[in-house]
Amino acid sequence: MEITPVHALNLTGVLFTSKRIIRANYFHFLSLSLFFLPLSVSLIITPYFHYSGHHFPVDLFNNFPQNHKAVSSHLLYILFIYISTLCAIATISYSTYHGFEGKHVSFFTALKSLTSSIFPIIATAIVAHALLFLISLTFLLFVGVVFTSGQSLGFVIDYNSIHFTLFSVVVVATLISVIIYFHLNWSLAFVIVVAESKWGLAPLIRSSYLIKGMRSVSFLLLLYFGIFSGIFVWLFLCGYFPMLGSFFLMLMFLRSTASNTVLYMYCKALHGELALEIDEGFDHHYINLPSDEEKVPQIVSVVAA
Repeated sequence: MEITPVHALNLTGVLFTSKRIIRANYFHFLSLSLFFLPLSVSLIITPYFHYSGHHFPVDLFNNFPQNHKAVSSHLLYILFIYISTLCAIATISYSTYHGFEGKHVSFFTALKSLTSSIFPIIATAIVAHALLFLISLTFLLFVGVVFTSGQSLGFVIDYNSIHFTLFSVVVVATLISVIIYFHLNWSLAFVIVVAESKWGLAPLIRSSYLIKGMRSVSFLLLLYFGIFSGIFVWLFLCGYFPMLGSFFLMLMFLRSTASNTVLYMYCKALHGELALEIDEGFDHHYINLPSDEEKVPQIVSVVAA
C-alpha cells in the first residue's frame, strides 16, 4: 500500500481527501451529482432570464397572487428542487462515507440507500428549519421589545437617521451571525443521518458535539465553496453560457458535499471514535482511502492541527 503525504485535520486535509475519493470513482460521483442539476440550473438560468429581459411561457411571479394553478406549479417546482438536492446530499454522503473507508459503492447501491435515508433526512431538515425559524423569530421579537421599550421611555426614533440605519445593519448582521453559528453546529447532521441512522433532533445534537474543535474548518469550507459558487453564478449570469455555468455549479455542490462528509470522519477521528492505527513513535492516524489509479485501499496519515 502507498502512503500519502501527511495532511492535518484542517481545510487543506479535508479538500485533499475529498478530491482523492471523488477522483477514484469520478463517473460514479458525477452521476450522483446530477441530482444537484435542478438546483444549479435554477440558480443560474432563472436569474439569467430575468435580467436578460426574457420570460418563461408562464410568468409565475406576475400571476402569483391571482393564478392558483401557477402558485401550485411554482411550489411543486421548489419542492422538486429541494427533494432532488436532499437526494444528492444523501447519495453523495453515502458514497463518500464508504469511499473514505476504501469500500466500493456501486451507483445502484447508492440509489438504493435512499430508501432508508431520504425520509429521515427530510424529517431532520424540517426540524432544523423549524428551529431556525423559532430562533430567528425569538431574536426579532426581542429586538422588537427593546425597540418598543425605547419608544415607551420617551426616546424619539428618526427612521431616516444614520443611527437607525446603523441599528438596522447591526440587527441584520447579528441575525445572520446567529444563523451561521447554528448552521455550522448542524453542518454534519445530514451525514450523521446517512452514517448513523439517526433522524430528527438527534443528528443536530450529535453534530453540535462532533463539530467542537473543527468549527473553524467547517466555517472555512462554507466560505470557500460559498465564494467560489457565488463567482460561478456571477460569471455565467453575466455571460452567454448559463448551462455551462450550471454544470460547474453542480460540480461545486458535489465537492462541497463530499468535503462535508470527510469533515465528519475527521471530527470522529478527533474525538477518538474511529478505529485508527497509530504508528509507534509517531502521533499519526492512518485511515484507508481509495487509490486514484488502482482503486484499491491505500493509507493516508492525518494529524491534528
